[in-house]
Amino acid sequence: MKTKDLISEAVSLPVEERAIIVDSLLKSLNPPKTDIDKKWSKVAKKRLSEYRSGTVKAIPGDEVFNKIWKRFES
Repeated sequence: MKTKDLISEAVSLPVEERAIIVDSLLKSLNPPKTDIDKKWSKVAKKRLSEYRSGTVKAIPGDEVFNKIWKRFES
């Protein structure tokens, strides 16, 4: 399979499957080696699970950055 065909096939996949592919490719270029990578992965999975279950709600990025800018303006 040619690279162009592979990319075309990957782009046609659902977003979650594309994210898995991207993550796998990035890991192959820079494999996690430290305990901190493992800890961050655990935290990220926990947060995603909480988000998906409705335990926590996402805050739009614009809202987050506006709050940060307001803190530093004074």
